[in-house]
Amino acid sequence: METSVRTTALRNASRFPPSTAALTRRTALNLPPDCPLTEWKRLGKHLYLVTDSSSWWLGDWLVFGQDTYPGRYRQAMEETRLDYKTLRNYAWIARRFPVAERHPAVSFQHHAEVASLEPGKRAVWLARAAQGGWSRNTLRQHLRQAALAAPPEDGRGKQVRLHVRTTAERESLWADAAARDGRELTEWIVVSLDRAAKTGGGHPEPSHGGSQGRDEQRRTGPSA
Repeated sequence: METSVRTTALRNASRFPPSTAALTRRTALNLPPDCPLTEWKRLGKHLYLVTDSSSWWLGDWLVFGQDTYPGRYRQAMEETRLDYKTLRNYAWIARRFPVAERHPAVSFQHHAEVASLEPGKRAVWLARAAQGGWSRNTLRQHLRQAALAAPPEDGRGKQVRLHVRTTAERESLWADAAARDGRELTEWIVVSLDRAAKTGGGHPEPSHGGSQGRDEQRRTGPSA
């Protein structure tokens, strides 16, 4: 389902003579005053494809860096000058969607909307969005309506919202671990807590009150 996008300069991709071709620069796209409507529309489509594809390219680049250069991953990320959370999102979505599961008829943002779903459901929703020509926001609305209409799974419909205070460094460590596991941060936290509960981990430490005093008494014996 993958498509390829030519990344040659727009001036070379133009179908018109150099005098009427668009010129690309680092900070500008210069269009000639007599640029035909058909060429202007073609350039817009090309720019969209490059922009959307670059999200996948960045995501795959980040995943490769996570797996291949873990010690230098953060340094390499600084080259992009993008926000860390934005890049983390690109990497997470790229991990969630193997190349064969990426739908070429919808955008990277469409994939982001369904990334937390199971692979089968993701494919269904992406196909619906492509067939219906849905925007990202339209897809989001349909997903919300479906979630509200669906009965609770296993009779568990209660939702609990937890607020956790932590440091930026710890959040970064958690986010990296979640990305390596191919999960969203909140999903990874829930899975980790479930795993700790099932294996008996996470027991609270004894308080400094009576239980500690009893432990000390067992070690030293009763007082005279």
